Amino acid sequence: MAFHDERFPVNIARGARGGPRRRTQVVELSSGFEERNAAWADSRREFDIGYGIRSNDDLQEVVAFFEARNGRLYGFRFKDWSDYKSCTPSRATDARDQLLGFATGTTTQFQLRKRYGSDAYGYWRAITKPVAGSVRVAVDGIEQFDGWSVDHATGLVTFSAAPPAGAEIRAGFEFDVPVRFGADMIDVTLDIERTGTIASIPLIELRA
Repeated sequence: MAFHDERFPVNIARGARGGPRRRTQVVELSSGFEERNAAWADSRREFDIGYGIRSNDDLQEVVAFFEARNGRLYGFRFKDWSDYKSCTPSRATDARDQLLGFATGTTTQFQLRKRYGSDAYGYWRAITKPVAGSVRVAVDGIEQFDGWSVDHATGLVTFSAAPPAGAEIRAGFEFDVPVRFGADMIDVTLDIERTGTIASIPLIELRA
């Protein structure tokens, strides 16, 4: 997958709109009952960054970023200000925020992930684009300051030696969303005062 490890301007991303999208097939029966089926196992986030543009300088920054990505060709990082931490936005991340799994005694790699919902009806989201320098790891509740590394392109945490069997592996982190532009054109309107406005610039999350 063609991907540029570049982050969309965070000041413009702050004003964007969007969030997770699901695709559910619903069949209404003649009896009034329904049959529902999830077409996607995982949600897919969509954003509109047009709402984040506040000046002509912002507009030029977005156009330059669009041109450097060749429109829809190359993916890039996007900070979703509503959901970018392993914890709630108001808290500081902690090495014990999210459960990555339990050690087997031989496994050295664990995928960063984030849980949404309760234990009974929760959803695990794989995190593939952690922010450099933000990842913290704990084994059985004790933060580990060495002996591991993280791949910032995949979100895989690799231990230099396998943790002992049964050990609880947890992590705290910040992360970006891998996205691409949703169209190969940016439609700019210039008024008499030469102030740029854009109706819509969609972004679509990329599958890992």
